[in-house]
Amino acid sequence: MNVNSTDRVLVVEDEPSTRLGLTELVRTWGYATESAADGEEALRRVTDFRPSIIISDLVMPRMGGLELLRALKDEGGDLTIVILTAQGTVETAVEAIKEGAYDYLTKPVEPQRLRILLDKIVERQDKIREVKVLRRQLREQGTFGRMIGTSQQMRRVYHTIEQAAPTAASVLIWGESGTGKELAAQILHQLSPRAQLPFVPINCAAIPETLLESEIFGHEKGAFTGAIDRREGCFELADRGTLFLDEIAEMTPATQVKLLRVLQERRFRRLGGRNEQSVDVRVIAATNVNPAEAVKSGKLREDLYYRLNVFAIELPPLRSRKEDLPLLIQSFLTEFNSRNGKVVSAVDAAAMRVLEQYNWPGNVRELRNVIERAVILSSGDFIEAKHLPPLVTESPDVAKPTLSLTPGTTVEEAERQLILMTLEHTRDNKTRAAEILGISLKTLHNKLNRLRGRIPGKRQEEESVPQ
Repeated sequence: MNVNSTDRVLVVEDEPSTRLGLTELVRTWGYATESAADGEEALRRVTDFRPSIIISDLVMPRMGGLELLRALKDEGGDLTIVILTAQGTVETAVEAIKEGAYDYLTKPVEPQRLRILLDKIVERQDKIREVKVLRRQLREQGTFGRMIGTSQQMRRVYHTIEQAAPTAASVLIWGESGTGKELAAQILHQLSPRAQLPFVPINCAAIPETLLESEIFGHEKGAFTGAIDRREGCFELADRGTLFLDEIAEMTPATQVKLLRVLQERRFRRLGGRNEQSVDVRVIAATNVNPAEAVKSGKLREDLYYRLNVFAIELPPLRSRKEDLPLLIQSFLTEFNSRNGKVVSAVDAAAMRVLEQYNWPGNVRELRNVIERAVILSSGDFIEAKHLPPLVTESPDVAKPTLSLTPGTTVEEAERQLILMTLEHTRDNKTRAAEILGISLKTLHNKLNRLRGRIPGKRQEEESVPQ
């Protein structure tokens, strides 16, 4: 464990030799240390020394460890307190934990146990600091790590991630394709105590059924035709880290049974192997179907569902959180400007209306692809509707322009307005406009020639290339 210069430890102990010994011992591990003879002196030291960890004896004159704990709790702050107790006061030490102490150690203190405990505390405090950074990032920029959005649906997702990340519990993420399930899994891993260890993703739908079990559990040489060498599976590769199983409902029932056994017993056997191996792996699973419905249809075993569903995270589709569109678009503009040497600053009003009306069946992934294409096509400061793909602009979801006529309008004027509106809708793609109007391309050109001079700001142009 790398000790940070901000990791300060205050040792509170009334017995001088023990106080000195603990202070020097902790200092040799790289911590900045100070000491106090009782709780009252400790309260004064806290103000100027500003420790992140306090190691305090439970029984001391004037103010003991429990009273110190309560006083510090009233003042607030992020202090982590470890209580030292003699054998006869263990029950009081347990009470101190209920009051908010992190843990207790019995005296005489075993140096190795104390060091392990301090390492765990530092790791925990690092994660707490990371979460605080993400919360500040959310307030200031509307992002949570690489996840983007400030809608209520996304705030609920962030809250569940914060709760689940520090634990070893399994997590089941579900949402439509393109909503960011692997991204959520990565943030869970990054905020967990396993962050420095492997994150191993596997897409169960992308691997042939006959090979999936080998990919997950590994195989011995000769286990099946083509197994020319022993191979480690995902569980071995992810040992002490996180295994992300995407599209879990695509796994065969037989493989689901084996996965359930590994989750319950933390042991597995390679294909063709005789010896079982122990693993310490946190499993995060994901599916693009409602897991409860997958259980009903038989795609997902009920016992596996309950084993994985300790924490459930439902990622909302983009169409249900369109208030997040401006933040997402701006983030993608920044990314693709940098990548392509562009200076596109925003999406113009007309194009934004199209993007807001579209239902985004491919969710954030589809939006990202659309903005990347638009940035590449744009030659100015703004993305316009003509830079958006026909799939978006011509979608039934997107409101089409309407023609409003009043009594007295001539047939020639009505035709002129209809042609202009259709050309605007097709972004001057005359071939497509002719198809919509139900006339030939030659007829459309003839009509445009007759209307020439009556169309403000228009000039006769060559036919646009269909997009």
